[in-house]
Amino acid sequence: MARQALVTGSSGFIGYHLCRRLLADGWQVTGLDAMTDYYDVALKERRRAMLLQSPGFRSVEARVETPGVMAAAMAAAPEVVIHLAAQAGVRHSIEAPQSYVEANLHGTYAVLEAARAAAPAHLLIASTSSVYGANAALPYAEDARADHPMSFYAATKKAGEAMAHAYAHLYGIPVTLFRFFTAYGPWGRPDMALFRFTAAILEGRPVEIYNHGQMRRDFTYIDDLVEGIVRLIAAVPAAGDAGASPVAPWRVVNIGNGAPVGLMDFVAAVEAATGLVAEKRLLPMQPGDVPATWADTDLIEALTGPLPRTDLREGVQRFVDWYRGYFGA
Repeated sequence: MARQALVTGSSGFIGYHLCRRLLADGWQVTGLDAMTDYYDVALKERRRAMLLQSPGFRSVEARVETPGVMAAAMAAAPEVVIHLAAQAGVRHSIEAPQSYVEANLHGTYAVLEAARAAAPAHLLIASTSSVYGANAALPYAEDARADHPMSFYAATKKAGEAMAHAYAHLYGIPVTLFRFFTAYGPWGRPDMALFRFTAAILEGRPVEIYNHGQMRRDFTYIDDLVEGIVRLIAAVPAAGDAGASPVAPWRVVNIGNGAPVGLMDFVAAVEAATGLVAEKRLLPMQPGDVPATWADTDLIEALTGPLPRTDLREGVQRFVDWYRGYFGA
């Protein structure tokens, strides 16, 4: 029989690509997504429609934090649960913090409670590199202090890590948390830099560049990030394992490219992919943001072996080609 997986946030950017990969690998996948309007729902609907073309995919439209939803979703006892559903966005968390409490705190609690009853072989949960916050020591390693979040989004994700540790310790649920570093690629979110830069350049609008361009990000191509998730499914933690808690089957793992890129170099890659020169509007640093991110990838590579690293210009070109095809630009 095919292996069973439950993926929350299945119509999101990362969730869609992960579900496609699991289906291609022969899994039966139940995808749960609330189809919220944080960004254009039509994009999520297109992703879901493509997943539904596979006979191995079943879609559930619901919020993870709604009482009873996760218990029902786990009633079929999936072997693996991958919880990606969340309210994303650093700046949006300043404008609408309540949505982060509901989706990221209540939602993670609901997943943990359902997992306590269903006892999946492995529960994997999305966190973020934003939890490193004010930590200035680069590259970011998983055992570095992450006690000073710079945004409410980061604070809710760090809280989710702590909540998962408590459940792993109390109930023996094996949990792996991913700290994602700036994912990009086709079907990306409209609020993320690559989408915004591409849209602005193709429409002849200025590209807004924060901190006057003095920023670096560990841009991670979506296929490379998904490869990391898939490999970690088999790396079930036990207390005391490499990188794991000494008192719980719980582990935090960075998934990143391991090579930060200057923001102006990133803009240059978009210019090269579009064949156009951007008008640049240099702006101050935004509240909640950090000047640099950089993943230490030693742990994930020790657990899973060397990961693919798609060249930035190649990855940006793939996104721009998708964008032009999707929007007819």
